[in-house]
Amino acid sequence: MQATAYTYDPVSRSGQVLLDDGTPAPFEAPAFDAGGLRLLRPGQRVRIETEGEGEGRRITLVTLQTF
Repeated sequence: MQATAYTYDPVSRSGQVLLDDGTPAPFEAPAFDAGGLRLLRPGQRVRIETEGEGEGRRITLVTLQTF
């Protein structure tokens, strides 16, 4: 799934992405670390992976979108 980086805190390595429908979705440090990124800037296109459904859905991976 694709999204756009919205916020990122380099200290906690967590933040939010905006899904393509405009919904914000938070991610935690383990999801950021799993993608191997060092930095994330607002507006960057990212690829995310999730698990769970509805309110229990969480992001498990954040990495840069490559073509």
